[in-house]
Amino acid sequence: MAPKVKITKEEILSAAVELVRTGGEQSLNARNIAAALNCSTQPIFSNFATMEELRYAVLVQADALYRDYIQREMESGKYPAYKASGMAYIRFAKEEKELFKLLYMRNRDGEAFSVGAEVDSEMEALVQTQTGLSETEAKLFHLEVWAYVHGIATMFATGFLNLEWELVSKMLTDCYQGLRKQNGMV
Repeated sequence: MAPKVKITKEEILSAAVELVRTGGEQSLNARNIAAALNCSTQPIFSNFATMEELRYAVLVQADALYRDYIQREMESGKYPAYKASGMAYIRFAKEEKELFKLLYMRNRDGEAFSVGAEVDSEMEALVQTQTGLSETEAKLFHLEVWAYVHGIATMFATGFLNLEWELVSKMLTDCYQGLRKQNGMV
């Protein structure tokens, strides 16, 4: 008798992320994952107690991929750090449409967990350092910039609009400079 092939938790998670990446959140179910791995659903539920637990692991993995986008954009040195984070968010939406939708365009009513809140805190601190604004003012500044950036990213993720990167960069600069001016900064 041939030995059973052991399907690892990492393989299941990788298959689940790939399913979402190519087919959207609605493709995330045990049958589809099992089919992608050419196995039964038993290994999935041996490694994850529930589909909700697996879904959360997919969210965490998608967030890690997004954070890689931020890190690469910041390390490239093409933009100042805060702007780089916005450009990374938009690039992630353009290149990883379904993972972006999973992270930032899902219904969160009744959700008991949060993924990615640390990024907002890091960006608010960066705004505070760069601008000298108080913590409260920096939170509002970041919220206003993020709402603008999210709108552009959503247009990319949904295919509503596809802009040249130079124009996106200019738009982010204009938003940032406009808010600086509004806050009495030169």
